Amino acid sequence: MHRRLISYATMKYILVTGGVISGIGKGIIASSVGTLLKSCGLHVTAIKIDPYINIDAGTFSPYEHGHAHKCLLNVCIGEVFVLDDGGEVDLDLGNYERFLDIRLTRDNNLTTGKIYQSVINKERKGDYLGKTVQVVPHITDAIQEWVMNQSKVSVDGDGVEPQVCVIELGGTVGDIESMPFIEAFRQFQFKVKRENFCNIHVSLVPQPNTTGEQKTKPTQNSVRELRGLGLSPDLIMCRCTMPLETAVKEKISMFCHVEPTQVICVHDVSSVYRVPLLLEDQGVVSYFCQRLNLPVEMRPRKMLSKWKEMADRSDRLLEHVSIALVGKYTKLSDSYTSVIKALEHSALAISYKLEVKYIDSADLEPATLQDEPVKYHEAWQKLCSSNGVLVPGGFGVRGTEGKMLAINWARKQNKPFLGVCLGMQLAVCEFARNVLGWEDANSTEFNPDSKYPVVIDMPEHNPGQMGGTMRLGQRRTIFKSQNSVLRKLYGDVDHVDERHRHRFEVNPELKHHFEEKGLQFVGQDVAGERMEIIQLEEHCYFIGVQYHPEFTSRPIKPSPPYFGLLLASAGKLQSYLAKGCRLSPRDTYSDRSGGSSPDVDIAELKLPSLS
Repeated sequence: MHRRLISYATMKYILVTGGVISGIGKGIIASSVGTLLKSCGLHVTAIKIDPYINIDAGTFSPYEHGHAHKCLLNVCIGEVFVLDDGGEVDLDLGNYERFLDIRLTRDNNLTTGKIYQSVINKERKGDYLGKTVQVVPHITDAIQEWVMNQSKVSVDGDGVEPQVCVIELGGTVGDIESMPFIEAFRQFQFKVKRENFCNIHVSLVPQPNTTGEQKTKPTQNSVRELRGLGLSPDLIMCRCTMPLETAVKEKISMFCHVEPTQVICVHDVSSVYRVPLLLEDQGVVSYFCQRLNLPVEMRPRKMLSKWKEMADRSDRLLEHVSIALVGKYTKLSDSYTSVIKALEHSALAISYKLEVKYIDSADLEPATLQDEPVKYHEAWQKLCSSNGVLVPGGFGVRGTEGKMLAINWARKQNKPFLGVCLGMQLAVCEFARNVLGWEDANSTEFNPDSKYPVVIDMPEHNPGQMGGTMRLGQRRTIFKSQNSVLRKLYGDVDHVDERHRHRFEVNPELKHHFEEKGLQFVGQDVAGERMEIIQLEEHCYFIGVQYHPEFTSRPIKPSPPYFGLLLASAGKLQSYLAKGCRLSPRDTYSDRSGGSSPDVDIAELKLPSLS
C-alpha cells in the first residue's frame, strides 16, 4: 500500500474557536471539517480542549455539564463519553469518533486541570531547576507540547501517523478560563509556521424576529477580540437560522478582514448529515488544499456520497417507530446523547423515522399517582403506546422502582426491551422479584442490607474517591451460547469488545437460579466471572448488556444491540435473522484502497424484507 506520509514537522493543524455564545456547533463543525479531509484520503485526528479545571468529565452531573438548546446541529454535552482506554471525556469526542470513524484516547481531551497537574508534577520533581513557574511560558509551553505529541498518535487502528489535527477550543473567545490556551496558540502558529496552521472561527449571526435582519455586529466584535489576542481567523463560519444574504457576507468580509469566500454559512438544515455537504458546497476543501498545501487530489469522494445518501434517506423517511426511553435525566435529552445517536443510526439503517418518548422513571411509580395523577397516567400512556422500551445507564436510587415497573411491563407484554448497564442490572432485579419470588431483591447500591443482593459492588470499586474508580474502557465479552440473538446480530462472532462504565455487577453466585427460570446469561467476561449479556427465552427481544454499546455506534455502522431493538420494534427482527444478515461494528465500511464491506454498507441494510 503506497501512501504519501506527512512527517511530524509538516503536520497540519486546524484550530476551531467560538465566539458570541457557547454551544453553537463548534464540535459538529470540527467533526465535519475532519470528515471532509478524511474523505480526501487523509489521516485525521482530533483534540478537544476544555478550559475547566476538572481533570476529566468523570464526575460531572448530566445536569451540571449540559444545557438544552435548540439549534441545527443538536450539539449536546450532557453525558460522559467513554473511550477505549477508559478515558471519561467531553461528548464532543463522541462526535469526532462517530463522524470520522476513529478511536481516540483520553489524551485527546485536554483540560486546564490536566495541564496544571502535569506542570505541578514537573515542578515537584525539580524539572524546572528551581525557576519560578508561570502561565507564560510554562503553562503555554505545556499546552503546545501536549498538542504536538498527541497529534502524532494513530487513531485509525493502522498505526499510521495522522496528517491533519483538528483542535476544538471549548468555550467562547474572551472567557478568562481560555486565555492561556489562546496565548498558547498565538505562539503555536509561529512555531509550526503559517503554512501548517489555520484558524476557523465559529460565530453567531442572529436574526431578531422584530426586524428579520441578519445582524453582523456580534461576529465583528468576536473577531475583533480574537485578533486582539493574536489570532486571525482564516475562515469565519457563521451559524444562522437562514442562509446568509450576499450583502451580509460581504459586510462580514469587509469588517473582519477576510475574503467573501472565507465567510462560510452554516445555516439550519434538516439533518446533521448535511453539515459536511454544506461545507463542501462552499469550497472548504479547496480552501484547505490551497491554504495548507495538502497532498490530495480533487476527485469524487465515495465517503461523501455515503453521507449524501444518509442525508437524503433521512429526509425521505415515512414510517415511524417509537422507543420509550425510561430514565432519570429526561428533562435534558443531552444527558443521553450517545444513546439517542445509536437509536437514530439504527432507525436510519432500516429506513424508519425515530420517535423517542422521554419518560421520567419516577413518574411511573405509585407515589406519583397519589401526588400528581395526571403526570402518572401520561407517563404510562407514553410507555404503553411505544413500540419498544429502552432503560439506559445511570446512578443513584431515584427512579429505580419506576424503571423496574417499565421492565416488568415490557417483559409481560412481550415488548422489545433493551437494558444498558444499570438497565440490565434492574432487569435482573425485576426478574428476581417477580419470577423467582425474591421480594427483597435489589442492588447493594440502593439497599446494602438486601436479603437477596442480586447486584453487588465490584472488588476494585474504591468508595473513597469519586473519579476513575469504575470499571472503565474496552473489555472483552465472550458469547456462551450459539443461539444468542446478539451473537447473530454481531455477525456470529465468538466475542465482542465494548466499552464499560460501572461500579456494580450481577452477583455471579446467583446465576443458576435465573437460568433455571429462563433468564440466560449468554455473555460473560473472559474469566467467566462477570455477567455481561442477558437474554430472556421465549421473548421477542429482551436483552440486557452490562457495557455501553452506544459509544461505538456509527452512522453507517449501527450498534448491534440498538439495531436489534429497532428491528424488533419495527417487527422486522425475525425476517432479518432468517436471511442470515450480519452487522458488526468492528467491520469497516470501506478500506483505503477503495474496497467496501457488504456487511455494513448502509445501502444494503435495507433488504427487500425490510421495505
